Amino acid sequence: MIINKLSEIMGRKRLKISDVVDGTGLARNTVTELYHGRAKRIDLETLDKLCLYLNVSVGEIFEHEGERKESLPAD
Repeated sequence: MIINKLSEIMGRKRLKISDVVDGTGLARNTVTELYHGRAKRIDLETLDKLCLYLNVSVGEIFEHEGERKESLPAD
């Protein structure tokens, strides 16, 4: 499962949705859906804008959590 930590990051930085919208140029609906964890997918350009504006890496916004399946064999 992918864990979305955007709201945590914004909370630590004391940012409102409108701050992120103004700072990134993203649509308010896009930021709102991500903030509330309702987004089902994200565009790479959107992710890039968020990372640049928030000064974080992709791994700080999204975390993968879950049971790992058997690893693929090495080449």
